[in-house]
Order: sequence, then structure tokens, then C-alpha cells
Amino acid sequence: MAHKLLIVEDETGIMQFLQQGLEEEGYDITTANNGADGLALAQQNKFDLLLLDWMLPKMTGYELCNAFRETNKTTPIIFLTAKDTVQETIEGLKAGANDYIKKPFNFDELLERIKVQLRNKELPQQLTLGNVSIDLQKHLVTVEGAEVSLTQREFELLAYLVKNKGKVCTRTDIIQDVWDIHFEYDTGVIDVFMNAIRKKLNLKVEEDYIKTVRGVGYIANDN
Repeated sequence: MAHKLLIVEDETGIMQFLQQGLEEEGYDITTANNGADGLALAQQNKFDLLLLDWMLPKMTGYELCNAFRETNKTTPIIFLTAKDTVQETIEGLKAGANDYIKKPFNFDELLERIKVQLRNKELPQQLTLGNVSIDLQKHLVTVEGAEVSLTQREFELLAYLVKNKGKVCTRTDIIQDVWDIHFEYDTGVIDVFMNAIRKKLNLKVEEDYIKTVRGVGYIANDN
């Protein structure tokens, strides 16, 4: 069965290019040209992935992403946008986006990013790290049974470290595998998310399951 994708884009030329190209690749495509209609479609139908422009009429892609994540934590979201500052990238990821590709973009690169996000949905569904439990299907993190609320990107980063438990994950590994960015990029964004994860998990000193490897990256390990 073909994967179902929703594209929300107000530039007609880009929309037609994306729809035609993705349908030729075998995807089932639904489109909307404004944020309000896009959100309604996303909430009323089951899609495997959303492609959102940032600047949209009626509701921005950022607002759409935020609203959608209130009820759906798992469907992958990729932003297509001309915005390119680090702060704007962080805002988009914190809103719950899984990836972020800048216009103008290479179609083959976009295809690979879509494939990565769809593959991630097929990973093992239960992970543990000490007293931290991660349910990938329900997008749920608990510490000794108490639920911890994480953003989409925080969740993905924590899950990635736990999947690689006992292995040092370098900053390059993380930015490539979690953010799917394969060019020179400020990896300082990783620290922002790690600090937020640690605060939310609120683990005791003896439960410090995620350690910083100075100058290299991070490692997750059970004590």
C-alpha cells in the first residue's frame, strides 16, 4: 500500500512539482494551499508524513505543526522553508518537526529524507534505560511510571541515544542520524535539547544515565 503524504504549500509551482514528483515515486498525495485547511486535513485523515511550508496563509506551518502535535505525536513532519537561521531552525524543531529542509531544495535529497522518516516508524517499539521507559509507538516516556512530556525532537534524541546504549554517539552521528543533516552545521543545537531532556527526566545523581563525553558527544548507559 502506498504511503499517504500531505503537502501544505501555497506556491502553486512548488506544489505541482512536489505532487507530480512524489506521485511518480509511488506516494499517495493530498494537498492544501493554506494552514487552516492543512490542519483540518491532517486531523481528519491518517497520513504517514506531512510536508509543511513555514509561511502559509490563514495559519503558518509553525502554528499548524504546534496544533497538530497536541493530538498526534508520532506522524513525521518535514518543514520546507526559505527560513534559514539557527534560531528559526530550533523553533521549528521544538514545535515538533522531525526534519527541516531549506528552499531551494534538491528533490532527490527530499526523497531520502522522507524515506528516513518513514523507516523510523518501523523501529522496535519499547526501550528502557534504567528506570526510564520509552514507548515509541505511543510516543510516551515514563520515569518509574510517571509520564514525562517531551517535544518530538527531544523524544527522538533520547530514543536515539537509548537505541545506541553503551556506545558513544558523536555530535556528527547525532546531527546526521537524528536531524538527518549531512552538511556542516552548528551542533550546539544538540546541547539545547539535551539540557531540556535532563531537566524533564529529573533523575537523581546516581541515575545519571546519559553522560557527556567532552568534545565528542554523549553516551547512554544503565548504572
